[in-house]
This record gives sequence, structure tokens and C-alpha cells, in this order.
Amino acid sequence: MSLTLYALDGCPWCELVADRLDELDLDYDSVWVDALHSERDEVKRVSGQRAVPVLVDDEYGVTMNESENIVAYLDTTYAE
Repeated sequence: MSLTLYALDGCPWCELVADRLDELDLDYDSVWVDALHSERDEVKRVSGQRAVPVLVDDEYGVTMNESENIVAYLDTTYAE
């Protein structure tokens, strides 16, 4: 499994997703992004937009944003 979370330090929505990943005991990589939207080129490259959080799930070919959508996806896909 290869999960990557693009996040901004101190972002409450990013922390919500990170907390759910931890609760589900999932291994993931964190990519910390710049506070300036204009500097988030990597996020734009992978997701088509510059907002965070963004989760990339290589195993299922999923890239998504919006914390509520990500948490729902994690629950549907990985919760037992």
C-alpha cells in the first residue's frame, strides 16, 4: 500500500485526515507543503488544484481532496 498525504503544518483539516490515518493504523508518507498557494506546484501536479489536504492512494489509483471526503474514503476502503 502506498498512501501519500499532502498537508500544511497546523492545518486543522490536514490534522483530521492524519488522525484518521493513524487511527486506522495505516502507513503513509507526509509531504509538507508551503503555506503560499502559489508555491504548491507539487500539489497542483498531482491533484489539479493547490488546496490541502490531498490524499494519493497509489494502490487504488485514487487522488482526492477535501478532508471529509478523504475520511469517508478511508473508512470505506480501509476500516474493518
